[in-house]
Amino acid sequence: MLANNLYLTFHGIGDPIVPLAEGEGRYFVGKDVYRQVIAQLAVLERATGVKAHVTFDDGNLSDYETGFPALQEHGRKGSFFVLAGRIGRHGYLSAARIRELADAGMEIGSHGHDHVDWRRLDEAGRRREFSDARKRIEDVAGRAVTSAAVPFGRFDRFVLAHLKQEGFARVLTSSQGLAMSGSWFCPRTSLTQDFDPARDLAPLAGASARLKGVAYAALRKLRYRF
Repeated sequence: MLANNLYLTFHGIGDPIVPLAEGEGRYFVGKDVYRQVIAQLAVLERATGVKAHVTFDDGNLSDYETGFPALQEHGRKGSFFVLAGRIGRHGYLSAARIRELADAGMEIGSHGHDHVDWRRLDEAGRRREFSDARKRIEDVAGRAVTSAAVPFGRFDRFVLAHLKQEGFARVLTSSQGLAMSGSWFCPRTSLTQDFDPARDLAPLAGASARLKGVAYAALRKLRYRF
């Protein structure tokens, strides 16, 4: 079986309206680029047999203002991984908008509380980032949170073990490549400001990418023991 699930990640769309750490600006893609990607996904799926998934990290306001309408226009669902500690802050999703996304059939997942490196957490930090953040997001969304996206894409086998212990049904990272169907661990491709849909989208779902996805899935299970 080939890996046949392509997870695309957006960290922001358009011009940032919140302060960013050094290097974060490159992860904000233009509005036109985003809309082109969403418009081309159905064609990509028919041509390759790959299932495309659209995900958003950090809970930026642009996820709602630009990301959500394009998904609706093309009849697609998305997964929105929000930071519990930024809900309602300037430039981020409000509780009401998160609930609106959930009511529209979008998945609401956890990106933690404060966007910190989960490898560096002590017991209190894990409780805040995993359990407390999840509860806060569930209260806002009005439904269970079953997926988590790892901040910075940084993890080790201990992080994965804690997430499994917390009962998350799916964990998503910023590792490149395709995911196997039904996989608990889902690698994603983060789009950056230099992404060209006409040039860069199709190769992400090509035959070589699907073969590599199988090999990488096996290697990850051996390395991280999940």
